[in-house]
Amino acid sequence: MRTPRSRTALEDPPPRSTLEVLRIPVQAKLAAAWTSFMFLYIYVDYLALYKPGFIDDIQAGIVHEFDLGPTFVAIALTLMAIPILMILLSATLPARVNRTINLVVATLYIPVSMFNAVGESWTYFSFYGISIGLEVLLLAFILRSAWTWPRRIASSAILTAGLDSEPEREQSWVSDGGGGVGDGAP
Repeated sequence: MRTPRSRTALEDPPPRSTLEVLRIPVQAKLAAAWTSFMFLYIYVDYLALYKPGFIDDIQAGIVHEFDLGPTFVAIALTLMAIPILMILLSATLPARVNRTINLVVATLYIPVSMFNAVGESWTYFSFYGISIGLEVLLLAFILRSAWTWPRRIASSAILTAGLDSEPEREQSWVSDGGGGVGDGAP
């Protein structure tokens, strides 16, 4: 009677077309989406400088029918700083706060993105249509990622301790190597 022989790795290599799929944390997805949003946001403003007459308007103190001044600059800085900070906040905040802030900020930035086309000529409709469309798609991705944030199944021990608190850990002691006091034994 023959005994079954196990196959070795050389005899049965894994298929080459199989790619490993790793689960990316929601925080990393959100930070990446806000980073992409910021690159797009900045480059749209940069490429707008190439429109004929745009720099002349800036030198005359006007941007998109708004007078340049301290108020305009402060508002522009705020509109840029919020998504910039969202990159950091998405990567560092606790899940519950992170989810809420991403839902609120992404929702508020959809009309902000659309407002960028106000007062523009139809000549640049494709430029603003594509840029605003991409910005809104990224914001929709952020909303979907935050809205569908996976939830953990809470056990009764976690529920009594609170969902956002970490379980208590036993204090470990450094061993002195002698098997006596400080050897980590209770």
